[in-house]
Amino acid sequence: MTNIFKVFTLAVLVAIAPSQAMAASHSNKGNTVEEVLVILSSDSTQTQGMAMVLANTMAEKGAKVNMLLCDEAGDLALKSYEGEALAPRNVTPGQMLRGLLKAGGTAHVCALYLPNSDHGKDDLIDGVGVAMPPQMADQMLDRKMRIFTF
Repeated sequence: MTNIFKVFTLAVLVAIAPSQAMAASHSNKGNTVEEVLVILSSDSTQTQGMAMVLANTMAEKGAKVNMLLCDEAGDLALKSYEGEALAPRNVTPGQMLRGLLKAGGTAHVCALYLPNSDHGKDDLIDGVGVAMPPQMADQMLDRKMRIFTF
């Protein structure tokens, strides 16, 4: 009986080894992205918050995070921004944006944001620029860049 058990155990190990190796290689693939572009245009506080949580988490994992804020999401970059704090950490999407900038991320408002609002460059928090379409198009066309939209 002992020999049968050994043969059975060996057969199971041989059968599952390739799937275990494949799973390990897939789990490491997610860590190879070096730079991402997050485009946020939603006016939903929870969607804005989730985009910021994920952007900050990607930055913590070593990715260079570029944030493009369009439409009402551009308000997150205003010095005067006062948003709704989200559970469980009781922080606003704007506070999370500031954390992303401190972690080395970049943020820009869409080129159309300021001209179509009552705000100017001086109303933006330090570290936030105005996106230029040629540079944004370059990022979007870069095959090495992962793009996420919210």
